[in-house]
Amino acid sequence: MLSYGGPAVERAMKVQEVILRALAKKLRWWEAAEILGISDRSMRRWRERYEEHGYDGLMDRRRGRPSGKRVPVAEVERVLGLYWERYFDLNVRHFHEKLKEEHGIGLSYTWVKAALQGAGLVRKGRQRGQHRRRRQRRPLPGMLLHIDGSRHRWFGDERWHDLIVIMDDATSEIYYAQLVAEESTATVMAGLRAVVEKKGLFCALYSDRGSHFWLTPKAGGAVDRRQLTQVGRAMKELGIEMIPAYSPQARGRSERSFGTWQGRLPQELRLAGIRTLEAANAFLRRRYVASFNRRFARPAAAPGSAFVPLGGQDLDRIFSLRQERTVGNDNTVVVGGLRLQIEPVGWRGTLARCPVAVHQHLDGTISIYHGPRRLGRYRADGRPCPARRAAEMPARGKQENPTTRGFPRFPPALEIPQKPLDSHFPTAPAAGD
Repeated sequence: MLSYGGPAVERAMKVQEVILRALAKKLRWWEAAEILGISDRSMRRWRERYEEHGYDGLMDRRRGRPSGKRVPVAEVERVLGLYWERYFDLNVRHFHEKLKEEHGIGLSYTWVKAALQGAGLVRKGRQRGQHRRRRQRRPLPGMLLHIDGSRHRWFGDERWHDLIVIMDDATSEIYYAQLVAEESTATVMAGLRAVVEKKGLFCALYSDRGSHFWLTPKAGGAVDRRQLTQVGRAMKELGIEMIPAYSPQARGRSERSFGTWQGRLPQELRLAGIRTLEAANAFLRRRYVASFNRRFARPAAAPGSAFVPLGGQDLDRIFSLRQERTVGNDNTVVVGGLRLQIEPVGWRGTLARCPVAVHQHLDGTISIYHGPRRLGRYRADGRPCPARRAAEMPARGKQENPTTRGFPRFPPALEIPQKPLDSHFPTAPAAGD
């Protein structure tokens, strides 16, 4: 007989004790089967084995025999070798997808995870924290959009970049994803404008309390809804409600999404041989965002959409950095060290001492408005743009065709300094599940 360990012997002794009680009429056989957690049929087989072989007949006869479902050793070595040599920085779920899609290996996710953990190639996940109630999704796309940024080493080296993502709450569909040097008012506005041009106006925007979204008089306290930031002013002009989040747990849906981004995007960039910001953003637009949505987006709870088509809004004017100025006696306006000369207008003798609005656009140009009239447009160095004069023309609402453009290029540094964000999604390990 094979040598059995202590637990196996203790189990056999327990079975023997129950069988002896049943033989002594102290237990019925169905009660004995219920105590041992087996079926009546198994109970009859154990009784027969005990009557024929005694105590030895109660030992597990499978001990020492290989399982019929055992994975061949060559297959195990192939899976572990692929992870060690090529996919060393992928998490388990991502690696399991690569095995199935690119190598035709149909092993289960549970087996792959156990094998990698057993070989010491990935560590076991941490134990979950306290229970929290999950917030229900909005039923229609366009009712609530999440916007957030994640600072991470997206290229796997010492360079840090911010990934700005705009996601729908109802479907988890990614509408916008862009890598930038640093999250700021200009980069956030560029993302929001791209979504509005592509999808239309939405109902509400959910964000953290970063300084480009909200003004917070006291650190960690409530936001001031009366004093609007540049982003808040743009959303108000479009009729979009802004909702602040007061903890990372409140942004759980976007936070979990960033965990997936950090566990997949750096590895995909490495496998594609991408090392520059421009190439990475082209990769996001052309391939990765669509693939990400196919994998993780889900259908909405109700049919229809809450997006509203654009009307005559001038997005070029709305998505800009606006400052109030007063025209000097020489009909000039000073902005960020630049003195902008206003040309004569036919509807007024002079504009001296008149209040005007200066808009710094996302492409780096500057426009001056007096009410609905544009007084001039200037390059970033202060020279007038060569376009035809528009001093006596109201601002037009015609927009660029969204089907002919991709995500916008980001402008040079604008004149309004940005404050650091109050929170970012913490960097997650690149490998692990």
